[in-house]
Amino acid sequence: MGNCCSDVAGGRSAVGGTASRANPSEAPNDAVNYLLNARGYRGLFSQIELALSASNLRDRDVLSKSDPMAVIYMKGKDGKLQEIGRTEVALNTLNPNWIVKQTIMYHFEVLQTLVFRLYDVDTQFHGLDVKTLKLDEQQFLGEATCALSKICTKSNKTLTLDLNHKDGAIGLNQPKRNSGTLTIYAEECISSKTTTELIFRCSDLENKDLFSRSDPFLVISKIVEAGITVPICKTEVLKNDLFPTWKPVFLNIQQVGSKESPLLIECFNFNSNGKHDSLGKVQKSLADLEKLHSVGQGEHLLSAAAAGHSQQSKVLKGQLFVDKFFESAQHTFLDYLAGGCQLNFMVSIDFTASNGNPRLPDSLHYIDPSGRPNAYQRAILEVGEVLQFYDSDQRFPSWGFGARPIDGPVSHCFNLNGSQSNCEVEGLQGIMNAYTSALFNVSLAGPTLFGPIINTAAQIAGQSLAENGQKYFVLLIITDGVITDLQETKDAIVNASDLPLSILIVGVGGADFKEMEILDADKGERLETFGGRVASRDIVQFVPFRDVHNGEIPVIQALLAELPSQFLSYMRARNIVPNV
Repeated sequence: MGNCCSDVAGGRSAVGGTASRANPSEAPNDAVNYLLNARGYRGLFSQIELALSASNLRDRDVLSKSDPMAVIYMKGKDGKLQEIGRTEVALNTLNPNWIVKQTIMYHFEVLQTLVFRLYDVDTQFHGLDVKTLKLDEQQFLGEATCALSKICTKSNKTLTLDLNHKDGAIGLNQPKRNSGTLTIYAEECISSKTTTELIFRCSDLENKDLFSRSDPFLVISKIVEAGITVPICKTEVLKNDLFPTWKPVFLNIQQVGSKESPLLIECFNFNSNGKHDSLGKVQKSLADLEKLHSVGQGEHLLSAAAAGHSQQSKVLKGQLFVDKFFESAQHTFLDYLAGGCQLNFMVSIDFTASNGNPRLPDSLHYIDPSGRPNAYQRAILEVGEVLQFYDSDQRFPSWGFGARPIDGPVSHCFNLNGSQSNCEVEGLQGIMNAYTSALFNVSLAGPTLFGPIINTAAQIAGQSLAENGQKYFVLLIITDGVITDLQETKDAIVNASDLPLSILIVGVGGADFKEMEILDADKGERLETFGGRVASRDIVQFVPFRDVHNGEIPVIQALLAELPSQFLSYMRARNIVPNV
């Protein structure tokens, strides 16, 4: 999970794997990240085991108590349910404590809604495999729904829900009545925490550059069904080096599958256009890499034969060495959340005139009478519905910029709710209400400045450091245009990179967002202040709303994928451990 964080050579760093004890000077490399994304790499994931129990269930049997079974579903965006598992049947009890646990993959960047349905299994079906049972032949006992993240963020990772029952068929519009309680306990699998630290070295790499030596980096992929490779980690890029030794990379067993699972380790020569030259590859498991380390020997890299020739690989002069192989357990993202660490959500909205007159349908701020949300509303809802579960007080600082409030000058940071002193609103609906109200109480103006908003958010994040270090802030900026204070924004981001803060930028409309890509460390170039100070870490993630909605990855998944890695890099670089 998270980043393989390490110091950067030339502003090109490691990504993927399990977040390490990050050096503050790590930064991502978008050209390499593009390679990973194109080949299937995604954000944080962790394997969770769910244990279920229930109390005071309805008794549907005449001569004995109910024989309950629980069925777990995942609800999709379209509302459809996908079954993910069933417990065993607990005989003759209204207070079952099921033994069979259900394993589910937790994805931070996705809202995972779980539905639990309980049934009394008829005596004639006892002894049959529960997977074969037809649910419409069993008596319905009750239903509960919650987000997986709501369970995982509880201090004891335990959540108790009321079971509701609708008399008659499920789904009819009839009053619900209480039917007991369901308790869910979530435990992160040990394989998600068992981490292997490896230091890779190569010798005698091929020189692919004309006027200098190659700039090598490694991509580590797991090999899944049908030989498909899925990247899970990469090293940083080392400039001008044919005998590179990379910073440590961190892999957990859960990511890999097992110590015997095959891994493909590919060496590339970095090119800024994203078309990286292959320098060779080897296929090894973690067990194989451990043996290489123990005997101190290298493994020759292999290269595929040229097109039109046989498919056999040829042995290259270059070799791969494993200078370190060490297994340990590390604190994970979920450990921090269970320890009470909060992700505090903040939002800022662009009210510049380039958005168009809000009263006209072609405006990006147009409020459709039919209730269809505009791009700003969609971004707020889609990001907020994921992050809200990580912010316990549900009070979100909300600002606008680039507009002229009533009887005032143009403001580049004003409270969205119109208050002179309090920037917080309550819940997602509070943000939506404040946004709609602001449209009727400000005059759209300009220019588009990010600096004041980022500095305000950084001030709040900085104040939290004096408390207990168990808060992290996430600022969402939604904008339609090109910023006019690029250097001031860079200065603000660099200054904020030492703070517990990440910045998510969503670009709406059809503007040219090249400057946003610069802020998102495009092509691995680390941000610098006017005075030459370099950002200590990457804290910005940008997505253009139109591009991602037309692509394979939903916009919010793309936007949030890096957030846990940024969080872990901050916590581990400062040796902040989860509260017990």
